[in-house]
Amino acid sequence: MNAALADSAVVWFVEPDGQTVAIAGGKGASLARMSAAGLPVPPGFVVRAEALAATLEKAGVLAQVRQVLGELRGADTAGAAAEQLMAMVQGSPIDEALSGQIRSAYSTLGDDLPVAVRSSACAEDGEAASYAGQQETYLNVRGADAVVRHVTDCWASFFAERALFYRRQKGSLEDLAMAVVVQRQLDPEKSGVLFTIDPVQRRRDQMVVEAAWGLGEAVVQGLVVPDHYVVARDGRAKHVRVSRQSVAIVRAADGGTREVELDPEQGDARVLSDEELQRLAEFGRNLQESFGGPQDIEWAIEDDTIYLLQSRPVTT
Repeated sequence: MNAALADSAVVWFVEPDGQTVAIAGGKGASLARMSAAGLPVPPGFVVRAEALAATLEKAGVLAQVRQVLGELRGADTAGAAAEQLMAMVQGSPIDEALSGQIRSAYSTLGDDLPVAVRSSACAEDGEAASYAGQQETYLNVRGADAVVRHVTDCWASFFAERALFYRRQKGSLEDLAMAVVVQRQLDPEKSGVLFTIDPVQRRRDQMVVEAAWGLGEAVVQGLVVPDHYVVARDGRAKHVRVSRQSVAIVRAADGGTREVELDPEQGDARVLSDEELQRLAEFGRNLQESFGGPQDIEWAIEDDTIYLLQSRPVTT
């Protein structure tokens, strides 16, 4: 690990460096900017983007990784290269200095606190393209050993076949700048996304909100269809489509997540109230103004508090 990383491989959301995409990646920088603005973001820190290349270099495989990536530009498929690259990452141990910093930061967050470990590539979440979903996120991770292990897992996902294919299309294969976010894991009653414009109707006079019970993973995994709300700029509901949701994804007591069945009364009920829509719309207006353009926002509600989990530009 180089000298700079030895001193500060971990950056907290509340530190100025956390707002720099080259250090914290797109997701990490967004969370840090929202934290700096006083918005409700679960606390956390970022393993700096340079740590991946430094770890590969210390393991003696960095040159080989770059060679495989260079050869991939003209290849028909990325499957074999992805397997090789992911194996090299998984076989490159995080050194004691970096592991110690991650463990210390995790301990500062809380004693055996459940956290989300989230990939944060530096090339992601631009206005021309979103890299959302190309790398992995691990939910409800507990214990320092598991956190360190999942940092490596996030790095490895940077070289998964789908991620390599997407990055090749965008001309960023040689990019090894990959930060990892570690932040308190919520146990939300409801979660979803907010678009500060209507991306389908291409209307800037209204917003779109989608919502599901529990964690948003139920929607990501295709287990449920979320409620769909079209709201005016002031949060007033203009159109509401309630979807029957039979299951939710929630935190599991022993780590990870689990699927639970919803009783028919909750499953058939509207997820968001008018008041919650108005609060979300207010956050959306503030974020669009702060970030200088329409935003795609991930949110969750825990104990009646709205938390913001990500804000990225709506891609063109």
